[in-house]
Amino acid sequence: MNYYAVATIDFTNTDWVMEYLQKVTPMVERVGGKYLARTPEFELVEGDGPIPQTILIIEFPSKEAAQSFYDSDEYQPYKTSRQNGSVGNFFLVAGKDIAKS
Repeated sequence: MNYYAVATIDFTNTDWVMEYLQKVTPMVERVGGKYLARTPEFELVEGDGPIPQTILIIEFPSKEAAQSFYDSDEYQPYKTSRQNGSVGNFFLVAGKDIAKS
C-alpha cells in the first residue's frame, strides 16, 4: 500500500533550503519516493487555518519505505536543518480509503 508524507512548513530562515532540496530529493527517490507537490500555491477552502507557507506531499511505495527514509542516518542532519529552520508538521498517511475497507 502506498503511503504519503504530508508536511506543512513555515520557514523561520531559509539558509538550509537549497542544500536540503539538492541532497534530500535523491534520498527520497532511492527508496522509491516521488514528490507530488512542493509548493506555496494552495488555497484553504474550508476551515480557519492555520495556513502554512508551504505544503509538501511525497508518495512512497510503502510505510516501510517512508519510515526508512525518515529514520535513515543519511537524512538526520537534513532533518535537523529543517527542524531548526522551520516549524510545521510531518504526517505519514496510509493510501487507503476506509469506505472501501
